[in-house]
Amino acid sequence: MKIINPLIDPIITLNKRGFFYSSSSQSSKKLPVDASEQPVDFDVVRARSSHTFWIRQICEVTLSSAIAQGNSVSGGSPELLETRMKKGEAVIAFTSDGRWAGFSFISAWENGKYVSNSGLIVAPEFRHTGLAKRIKRKIFELSREKYPDALIFSFTSVLAVMKINHQLGFEPVTFSELTSDDLFWENCKTCVNCTILNNKERKNCLCTAMLYDPKSNSSCS
Repeated sequence: MKIINPLIDPIITLNKRGFFYSSSSQSSKKLPVDASEQPVDFDVVRARSSHTFWIRQICEVTLSSAIAQGNSVSGGSPELLETRMKKGEAVIAFTSDGRWAGFSFISAWENGKYVSNSGLIVAPEFRHTGLAKRIKRKIFELSREKYPDALIFSFTSVLAVMKINHQLGFEPVTFSELTSDDLFWENCKTCVNCTILNNKERKNCLCTAMLYDPKSNSSCS
C-alpha cells in the first residue's frame, strides 16, 4: 500500500463502480448518481464545529479514493480536519437533501504569508457534476477573505485541477517560490515520492506547484 501525502490537492474520486464502507450513521454503500436521474443541487458552505460529525466519512472516502487510484494523496488527519473546521478554515458541500458531498481546507504558513489549499475531495457519487470546481472556487474565496495578502498555493498531479487553478489566476511555479516553513515540508516525508523531492533539493517533484499572487492579480480582483 502506498503511503499518503496530505498536501497534494487533487480531485479525488473513485471509479464508476467504486464504493466505500462507513461505520457512521450514513448508508454504508454509496453508488454513483445515474445519468438519467435529476441533477443534484449542492450547497457549498464554510465549515464550522457542527460539521466535525462528517470527519470520519471524509477521511474514509479520501483514503479509499487514494488507494483505488494508486496515488499518494490524503486529506490530512482527523485532528487536522477538526482544527480547520473549528477555525472556519474549510469548506464543506452537501446535497439539498442533506448528504455529504465534498470538502477542502486551507492552512496558513509563515504567519499568513502563504496559504495552501489542500484536501479537495468529492464523494464518488457526485463526480463529474461540477462540484469540484465549486469547492475549489469557494476555498479560494475563503483564502482570499481570511488572508487577503497571502500567496496561495496548491500541489496537484491532476490536469482538471490545474485548469481550475489557472482559471482562478494560479500559475505553475517552482517549489522554491513556495513557503520555506519546515513544518510544511516535513509532511512530504509521508509521500512515496519524497526521495525524488529530496534529490532535487526541494525544487520540484512529480506534482505541479501552482501559485496565486494577489499583487499580480490585483487588476482582476
